[in-house]
Amino acid sequence: MKMYLGIDVGSVSTNAAVIDESGSVLSSSYVRTRGEPIKAVQKGLKEISERLGLSLDVIGVGATGSARHLTGILVGADVVKNEITAHAVAASHFIPSVKTVFEIGGQDSKIIFLRNGIVADFGMNSVCAAGTGSFLDQQAGRLGIPIEEFGDYALRSETSVRIAGRCTVFAETDMIHKQQLGHPLENIIAGLCDAMVRNYLNNLVRGKQIEEPIVFQGGVAANIGIKAAFEKELNKKVYVPQYYNVMGAIGAALLAKEEIAVSNAKTNFKGFEITNFNYRTSSFECKDCANICEVVDVSAEGESIAKWGDRCGKFSGGEGGLLSDAFQQKCEQERCSSVDGS
Repeated sequence: MKMYLGIDVGSVSTNAAVIDESGSVLSSSYVRTRGEPIKAVQKGLKEISERLGLSLDVIGVGATGSARHLTGILVGADVVKNEITAHAVAASHFIPSVKTVFEIGGQDSKIIFLRNGIVADFGMNSVCAAGTGSFLDQQAGRLGIPIEEFGDYALRSETSVRIAGRCTVFAETDMIHKQQLGHPLENIIAGLCDAMVRNYLNNLVRGKQIEEPIVFQGGVAANIGIKAAFEKELNKKVYVPQYYNVMGAIGAALLAKEEIAVSNAKTNFKGFEITNFNYRTSSFECKDCANICEVVDVSAEGESIAKWGDRCGKFSGGEGGLLSDAFQQKCEQERCSSVDGS
């Protein structure tokens, strides 16, 4: 069976998904990045390979997310795309008529407007954490409530409390104040969900028209309290897809499928054996000109395999990072030995 792999590496989570020719999801993984994207990618791919087997016939790989360029080099991606494109493609795949996509992750949030299946406009908020998953995690921990149950508390509320949500500091201070006044915890949590939704809409929509169908994806989509707050604020139905937390990875896999179909080229994927390689990253300043570029150097098994970050292409070759011939050969040898059992 021919398969396509997509990887989405973000600041909080690293997601991977494998789809077949029809676009059906065969397997997926969701792991915490924890500031180590290389190890997170290796862990995610290891989980998938253990479920589906090392002899997977992966004929296309896509990478997206904040660490997409690094990921592309590590795994040998055939296509590297931004998160907006990946999330839009995934949303359109599951709901072809989608017109608005809400995406809230661990440390940033996005809104995407589609018309006739094409991205017409978008907005991003990566500065304020008040409307992101990390803030919800923080508050759930402070209140001693598992994050998985946070939304359930909000739905039990009879009257939500007004919480100042434009800043994490003000929101937390306001929540503590409302607790001290004796407001039920359910009402406070419902108020926080409402505040997060208001903050999201005020920062990202900015007068643009939100049209249905609306798809809500990203890790925060698991919070039924936020979904309910969106529906209450907009008076519109909001859909949460089955694979809401790995939609970026699915989008990357779909983009890889499209790329291979157009180019009819052999995949650059190095194989699942890369999960066993010892990677290390370092950086240095190139002072050969006034730019003084900070160049990132990635090594595997003690050998430098790629460099990027230079503006002139002296180290990267102008293509975001060149892989050494020796490392390409090593990957090919590892892949062949896993197939023939040697």
